[in-house]
Amino acid sequence: MTDISAIRAAATRLRGHARVTPMLTSPFLDAIAGRPVLIKAECLQHTGAFKYRGARNAVAALDPPGVVAFSSGNHAQAVALACREWGVPSVVVMPADAPQLKVENTRALGATVVLYDRDTEDRDAIGARLAADRGYALIKPFDMAEVIAGQGTAGLELAEQAAALGVTRADVLVPCGGGGLTAGMGLALEAVAPGLRVRPVEPEGFDDVTQALATGRVVPNARLSGSICDAIVTPAPGALTWPVLQRLCGPGLAVSEDAVLRAMALAHDRLKLVLEPGGAVALAAALFCPDERRADDEPVIVMASGGNVDRAVMMRALGN
Repeated sequence: MTDISAIRAAATRLRGHARVTPMLTSPFLDAIAGRPVLIKAECLQHTGAFKYRGARNAVAALDPPGVVAFSSGNHAQAVALACREWGVPSVVVMPADAPQLKVENTRALGATVVLYDRDTEDRDAIGARLAADRGYALIKPFDMAEVIAGQGTAGLELAEQAAALGVTRADVLVPCGGGGLTAGMGLALEAVAPGLRVRPVEPEGFDDVTQALATGRVVPNARLSGSICDAIVTPAPGALTWPVLQRLCGPGLAVSEDAVLRAMALAHDRLKLVLEPGGAVALAAALFCPDERRADDEPVIVMASGGNVDRAVMMRALGN
């Protein structure tokens, strides 16, 4: 399983390839939240999301003849770019209802895209079959040690940036689907900044991790589609990620689509950032969950995890 040594090894592999993304602040957002809000802008990472970290680390660690992946879009683009950089082919299985921008970008980065119906077909089975047929490595979007380690490098950066601002104790709100980023962040912060506590954030109706943390029992989401937060809609946390989440995470949070759209508009207006819905859930929780504030007004740190949004959805947010 991934540990801090694997995360540090991933940081070495990613040096000079992954961007060191900035930590941003806004007095306007602080006023809304009633406490300081620090935003780690992973939407500025290559391919517009944190996923490049895990994909690039996995490709570099495995050195495969080719790669098969499955993804709603952000992991897809990250794998496509990492494989192009490494000089190997990639095949990516994507849901037919994925945002068109993500499908187009994945193809433009050199991947062969195979579309499937997420309500009736099993992407894991499709990916496993394609990998076996071609003799390629299967790089999963979250439940894979090399991917988790790569995502954990964002936690190393965040800890250093927070310390430079004098912040050593805070909740770190992380958009959570299958838990790769959340688990990697938790493992990194446990080792280098134990005063920073990871808390997963999900859209309402797709909050399997939040419910599992509250009950100690994983129950898959009843639906696999129907949320604007497509990037973090997964059936359940992974076999590798769930034990880490259960051990290291504080209580989860679930936010409404309206709160997500409002957070997207505020990120645009106050931070000059473009966030996709799944990448904005943590900011929505920081701004619009007042019952989660601590009495001592500790800062809250937000992972703005992705920015690959269709124009129509962004315009809907800006008109909200």
